[in-house]
Amino acid sequence: MATVRDTTYELLRALGMTTVFGNPGSTEQPFLQDFPADFRYVHALHEASAVAMADGYAQATGRPAHVNLHTAPGTGNGMGNLVTAWHNRTPLIVTAGQQSRTMLLMEPRLAARHPTQLPQPYVKWSHEPVRAQDVPAAVMRAYATAAQPPAGPVFLSLPLDDWEQPADPPPQVRTVATRFAPDPRRLREFAALLAASRNPVLVLGAAVDRAAGWPVAVAVAERLAAPVWSAPAPERAAFPEQHPHYRGVLPFAMAPLAEQLRGHDVVLVVGAPVFRYYPYVPGEHLPDGARLLHVTDDPDEAARAPVGDSLLGDAGLTLAALLDLLPAADRPAPSPRGDPEPPEAGDPPSADALFAALADCWPTEGVLVQESPSNLAALRRRLPVTRPASYFTMASGGLGYGLPAAVGIALAERDTGRDRPVVAVIGDGSFHYSVQALWTAAQLRLPLAVVVPANRQYAILKAFAELKSTPGVPGLELPGLDVTAIAHGYGCAARTVGSLDELPEALERALRADRPTVLPVPVSGEVPRIL
Repeated sequence: MATVRDTTYELLRALGMTTVFGNPGSTEQPFLQDFPADFRYVHALHEASAVAMADGYAQATGRPAHVNLHTAPGTGNGMGNLVTAWHNRTPLIVTAGQQSRTMLLMEPRLAARHPTQLPQPYVKWSHEPVRAQDVPAAVMRAYATAAQPPAGPVFLSLPLDDWEQPADPPPQVRTVATRFAPDPRRLREFAALLAASRNPVLVLGAAVDRAAGWPVAVAVAERLAAPVWSAPAPERAAFPEQHPHYRGVLPFAMAPLAEQLRGHDVVLVVGAPVFRYYPYVPGEHLPDGARLLHVTDDPDEAARAPVGDSLLGDAGLTLAALLDLLPAADRPAPSPRGDPEPPEAGDPPSADALFAALADCWPTEGVLVQESPSNLAALRRRLPVTRPASYFTMASGGLGYGLPAAVGIALAERDTGRDRPVVAVIGDGSFHYSVQALWTAAQLRLPLAVVVPANRQYAILKAFAELKSTPGVPGLELPGLDVTAIAHGYGCAARTVGSLDELPEALERALRADRPTVLPVPVSGEVPRIL
């Protein structure tokens, strides 16, 4: 007779989910025992790394990924990156072992007391099956829930004594829609407002990239003769940043954001929140006389927007439908923005100088994963993203995502056969949040290049201290860290780049290697401006 475990593995095969990310614990061993030869276990040394690896893998493959955690402590370890997966709209099936049903009444060691509440509110669905026989059907429902828009993580708590129970007949394998088209009447209203606009502007977010919407976004911008901004703090790039209509990334505070939009009468926001703010700089959400039109696949995102009229729909499908309704604008196209001034020389170099040098040797099909908050403005200024699905970061603002996500993305590049080179730019502060991800990359022999701008401080927090006038905050210096030695300890190649002239050869060698390479680059300790 088939067991619950047998039936669940057959379902996972049918769903194409034969890769499991995790860190094995005692409550997961009954699920993992006699691990099938056609499955792959991606071993992380910490649950936070496992979650972010699965996130990167799911985003790069475009399919849900499975991450297996260890009851309540392991779920707690993974929560920071589960928050990021929620904000990234990443379809993850998160399973966690639970203690034996036969002992739960006594709350034994490693029992999750309220397992479905622990990951809330950062999952779309959280469930512990009432019967062992319900586990496979719960996995099927979890898959359907994670994949449907707005995509996101789901959570299943699975008692360890369920797996050897006799199974019910297996659940039917089902497919679900992952995109939906906009309401035609509402769409015509939006198109009419845009067609009548004197000076429209587009603000594009990550959902455009998730929907493979770059070509149609370009077509709409050119049809409207409209400038294009990236939404504040974007986790993915939504438009070719060398295009003459592109203006940059909007600031993530009210007053300066509204100022950038001044002069526009219609603001079309597609695939992003309205708006992602962080420092509180009071002001109006929009300049006087501007009307905002918001396209999103998330009803909650539409409901919480402080201004604007919303249209529910997939970003790519909605842009394509708008294109069919829009006449060509009778106005000149916006002029290209100027290139930034060349960075000044310095020893150590500035972040601008580092990223200008990185841009000069950037691989043609390169994928950028970044988590360097204090250097982000310089990175975006100097290294434009020119290809779809080639820029990834965290939407949540929480550190510890970028390095393990880069491992998941590099693994996905190999599994899909695209084999695009992956370069992670991880600040020396961020590097240590999930540094153990390097070991997994080394075990998988991934040719991942990790460039570490080393300013030996939490410069982003010093910048916030200046903005908010909070002097004397402790713990903002990072002395005594040997990034190269740490990388060697996890099985990576490593080399300190002492001069930017060394960077091209070091990067080329890293991307040809049979293991990850960490490249710390000392940069100046100049504190950036937040806005």
